Amino acid sequence: MTFAELADLRYSVKSYSSRPIEADVLKQVLETAVNKAPTARNKQACRIYVLTSPEAMEKANALSRCIYGAPACLLFTYNKDEIFHYPDEPEHHSGDEDCSITATYVMLAAAEAGLGTCWVNFFTPARAKEAYALPENEEPVLLMPIGYAADGCEPLPNHTAKRPVDEVIHYL
Repeated sequence: MTFAELADLRYSVKSYSSRPIEADVLKQVLETAVNKAPTARNKQACRIYVLTSPEAMEKANALSRCIYGAPACLLFTYNKDEIFHYPDEPEHHSGDEDCSITATYVMLAAAEAGLGTCWVNFFTPARAKEAYALPENEEPVLLMPIGYAADGCEPLPNHTAKRPVDEVIHYL
């Protein structure tokens, strides 16, 4: 499968099967993503919390209505002590970037493994930090339900709606 084919395969799954994810499949997806995703200065500040217990999933569902019945959910955070700060603007840093790159790799590795995902930023990070008793130096960035898509699940109609390339790409 080419990268373009893999990218075409992936979509935001909004309805999940109750079929559990095989532990070896999930491990392979996560390890592939973590070991391949680039991060700023290779500091690897991203952390992934794998939420699978009934208690952890109950908290995820309380944090966001966008878990969509997934059997598992990933919580991406970054360690504030490991991020790269921009040299001339130290208030800008790589935390969100590193998590975004890693999460994208997870989405693509999951699609290749036959799993569906959905990037969720419809939640309150401070509430997630409290709910999961995260360390003080970690900041939540996104939730990602993961699992097998329910029968009949397909991309939303707006999935293929794209801006014209010339509105997005600018040559200087």
